[in-house]
Amino acid sequence: MAQIAVFPGSFDPITVGHVDLVRRALPLFDKVIVAVGVNTQKQSLFTLDQRLDWIKSVFADEPRIEVGYFENLTADFCRKIGAKYLLRGLRNASDFDYEKTISQLNFIIGDELETIFLISQPAFSHISSTIVREIIKGGGDASPFVPPQVNI
Repeated sequence: MAQIAVFPGSFDPITVGHVDLVRRALPLFDKVIVAVGVNTQKQSLFTLDQRLDWIKSVFADEPRIEVGYFENLTADFCRKIGAKYLLRGLRNASDFDYEKTISQLNFIIGDELETIFLISQPAFSHISSTIVREIIKGGGDASPFVPPQVNI
């Protein structure tokens, strides 16, 4: 049975930190699915199609990375596609506290869905999609924080 991990997120937009985490996870899994979570309660800066296109473009060179999207619970998406692992990145202690709680809930509602945490590289620990969106909204240059395929 293939070892499949899902890396869920809004990826609004995908950052160089996200890309680093996915590439570092490849040796651990047969397949990593980068999955955009669609939350109808949140207003995204970029459309779902744009985010999916960027992610596909970023990982076009790696056949073991797939791209998808889901609505509702991440655990339900994982169950549907046969993934037993979630991939999450930790930048700081605040991330850990939040992600620990979510991982425990996913373990219960996701039929023992395991969360694998990777610590962000120091060069990327200050980058988040939220901060990148604020730079973009403010008219700044976000190019140091996003992959070259994200042409904003």
